[in-house]
Amino acid sequence: MRSALLLAFAALLPGQALAADQIALDNSVFVERVKTDAAGKQRILLEEPKVVVPGDKLVFVLNYRNAGARAADRFVITNPLPAAVRFADAGDTQPLVSVDGGHAWGRLADLTITLADGTRRAAQPADVTHIRWAFQKPIPAGASGKLMFRGIVK
Repeated sequence: MRSALLLAFAALLPGQALAADQIALDNSVFVERVKTDAAGKQRILLEEPKVVVPGDKLVFVLNYRNAGARAADRFVITNPLPAAVRFADAGDTQPLVSVDGGHAWGRLADLTITLADGTRRAAQPADVTHIRWAFQKPIPAGASGKLMFRGIVK
């Protein structure tokens, strides 16, 4: 089970890709561990996820860089959430999310789920299937940045 989870993460996180607007993407995933030093102070460390187990907190990092000669306008990054991970948060960013496999998008607080009996309930973090960042301003040539989100292994 543990190795299967790790393989699922590896399959969903490509090493590096170059998008149509010449935006280079580099995706990484880390497991968040709390370590106590000799003085008794707790520190949060991000480690390579060699083995993950249910309850582990993961940090997904998406680095982007405009490798083109011109600004990239209306750029969108869409990241599927691995099925074995429950969405936790996206830090200070306000991405759109999907709870239906990437068909419809919105803020989590605005989305609903239709139950088998036809009733609806508010979408929860565990319902998130995809995360999307839509850049409102062009990304200048040579510019770079980082996006992140957190998840918890189911």
